[in-house]
Amino acid sequence: MSQQKETFLRIHPHDNVLVALQNLEQGTLINFEGSTFALTERVAAKHKFAINELKPAQEIYMYGVLVGRATSTIPQGGLLSTQNVHHASEGFHLGERKLQWHQPDTSNFEGKTFNGYHRADGSVGTSNYWIVVPLVFCENRNINVLKEALVDKLGYKKAKSYEGDVEQLMELYQAGKSVEEILNADIQASTDRPDSKRLFKNIDGIKFLNHSMGCGGTKDDSDALCGLIAGYITHPNVAGATVLSLGCQHAQVSILQAEIAKRDPNFSKPMVVLEQQKVGTESELLQQALKQTFAGLVQANQTQRQPAPLSKLCIGMECGGSDGFSGISANPALGYVSDILVKLGGSVILAEFPELCGVEQELSDRCTDEETANRFMHLMTTYNAKAEADGSGFYANPSPGNIRDGLITDAIKSAGAAKKGGTSPVTAVLDYPEKVTKPGLNLLCTPGSDVESTTAEVGSGANIVLFTTGLGTPTGNPIAPVVKLSTNTAMFERMPDIIDINCGTIIEGDETIQQAGERILNYVIQVASGETEPKAVKLGQDDFIPWKRGVSL
Repeated sequence: MSQQKETFLRIHPHDNVLVALQNLEQGTLINFEGSTFALTERVAAKHKFAINELKPAQEIYMYGVLVGRATSTIPQGGLLSTQNVHHASEGFHLGERKLQWHQPDTSNFEGKTFNGYHRADGSVGTSNYWIVVPLVFCENRNINVLKEALVDKLGYKKAKSYEGDVEQLMELYQAGKSVEEILNADIQASTDRPDSKRLFKNIDGIKFLNHSMGCGGTKDDSDALCGLIAGYITHPNVAGATVLSLGCQHAQVSILQAEIAKRDPNFSKPMVVLEQQKVGTESELLQQALKQTFAGLVQANQTQRQPAPLSKLCIGMECGGSDGFSGISANPALGYVSDILVKLGGSVILAEFPELCGVEQELSDRCTDEETANRFMHLMTTYNAKAEADGSGFYANPSPGNIRDGLITDAIKSAGAAKKGGTSPVTAVLDYPEKVTKPGLNLLCTPGSDVESTTAEVGSGANIVLFTTGLGTPTGNPIAPVVKLSTNTAMFERMPDIIDINCGTIIEGDETIQQAGERILNYVIQVASGETEPKAVKLGQDDFIPWKRGVSL
């Protein structure tokens, strides 16, 4: 049964602002709780307007929490903007444990399984990749040479190619066409090249994790990098790894080995480690890398998909290019998925600590014990203090695109972003790049920058990432399928090549949050079983950016 379609929404009973669900023109009459008032100016969809007059310094509430203060008088029906609102959020302290939560009906998912890759440590992968990674940026060129040698020959080159487009442009130029004629030419889209025949049927791909770190930074940076790479090598979606080291850099092989042992004391996957300064010539290094990698692929190809319970899923919850609908459509739908998975015994990661600003008290109170709550508050406090010391702060988190689409303060953005974590208790708080070891909702300290945060979530064990966006972003990950969910239908229809699931149905009243959540989880099961390939995987969107622990919001 469809919900009634409305033109505006009050998210929480304590809110003193309303959200426009569609473009509302100046003078539009708003009938709300027995009173009628007119909009003083045009309010675009996703933006907010005042229920009653707001005086300077008056507090503004959304999602039931403080999200800002008026900097000038905002009339009844007036638009909230960066010109008349400034970021504000409540303080937080160690409070009582509030562990009651809205446990969902999981009857539609009880006993369901997915077909995954079972690992020796008991984890289950949703994919089966071999990774090739440098310990230092000096090896990036050698990594690229290995990529050129291996990907196409073994059948892992992506089908879409624009070489035909370039050939058409060359023909126009050689025919003497002018620049204007070339720009106005009707270029026929290249036909997709059929997938090459894969030599190794059970290996989904070989992924190359280039980066710009490993030396020249702080010791903490190199240690964190080794921890992140160890997270990828021990990840359930990874069958084995080739690691190239120069030899003299900060990120030493011994540090990587110690980090691997922390995550998997009985590590037994095939792993090739080569150090260029020990091997000698580049030619010898690359020949050894190719031979040993090929031998590892032969071994890794023996693993096949087998049924696994949904409790073996570890889902990373992410958002990027957020808009004013994120917190009322796609993010709450992910929150419902989170609650279902937690009830089934699975694991969920909620990250992006700058985007939890303003909801610290709620999340702290949901921590299962005081030690966990104190760790969360300490990480939030020290992260924000470091940002402010460097001339910024969590208040500076919204991007121009966020602001343009209605997220005018960090607290507004954060209150909506936190909805991805559902309502369940917080079982663990992790600092980057620690590994998830407990089922339930895990909070992971990462920046709000979506690629860095997605990279970190996967490094901590997420075997699938659910990524909401209101503006559109092509972000993916080398080893974990990233499923994109739109917050609004217009964007879904405009960018169908990068978006997998539309949650604009919630805004339009065609689907409830609960219905959307179940639809999303059914899609996740298909992806986890290798039956469906998300758009980011099809496009080869292999974003990998380690967090340089300085300030990145």
